[in-house]
Amino acid sequence: MLNLSNVETYYGQIQALKGINLEVQEGKIITLLGANGAGKSTTMKTIAGLLKPKNGSVEFLGENVTGLRPDQLLRKGIALVPEGRAILSSMTVLENLEMGAYHRKDHAVKADIENVMQRFPILHERQTQMAGTLSGGQQQMLAIARALLSKPKLLLLDEPSMGLAPLIVAEIFKIIKEIKDAGTTVLLVEQNAKQALKIADYGYVMETGNIIIDGKASDLIVDPRIVEAYLGRKSTSEQALVK
Repeated sequence: MLNLSNVETYYGQIQALKGINLEVQEGKIITLLGANGAGKSTTMKTIAGLLKPKNGSVEFLGENVTGLRPDQLLRKGIALVPEGRAILSSMTVLENLEMGAYHRKDHAVKADIENVMQRFPILHERQTQMAGTLSGGQQQMLAIARALLSKPKLLLLDEPSMGLAPLIVAEIFKIIKEIKDAGTTVLLVEQNAKQALKIADYGYVMETGNIIIDGKASDLIVDPRIVEAYLGRKSTSEQALVK
């Protein structure tokens, strides 16, 4: 479905992605792991068109989409839920959802909003409430729901569990699994490596702009290198990855 080939992305003179190769298979959850600064969010922004790679190519459904604008990629079926959620805090929940379908011209938008609110009952309850007054977990649900209204073929989720309480994190991961089961492919960036690998089909591990390990999620979760670096309790920073 999605292929990154030898992708190099820069911030000015600083190289953030150093020729990465990554494949996302249709109907799967693929997770991208790594410490802060490894290049995970840069990868997502490159796929979504927020950053243009200096070298390499991005292919989506067999088409070279390298360098396309975010709105063009959205119309092709790639939707990003960015780190930090980026909801429209001064607009209501319902208005945020409507913005998710702004580019659509079909007549199913109203029905799709109803369906999304059935999937996220709290959004139905709070549909007239200002989005900025929602809790962190509710805002994350709104950000995911808004992205789903673009009817994506590929959903990019960047750190969806960040800053959320453990019970809410469990609910968010349950929702991600349900999204995949409903037919949407997911690329998930996550520091909560343990939870991510539990729901993923395949995983990649990044370090300083390179992909250093990849494999089936069921293999990675017991891989000694992954256990030591991301699932163990050897240091405070490592503990943070599994909290």
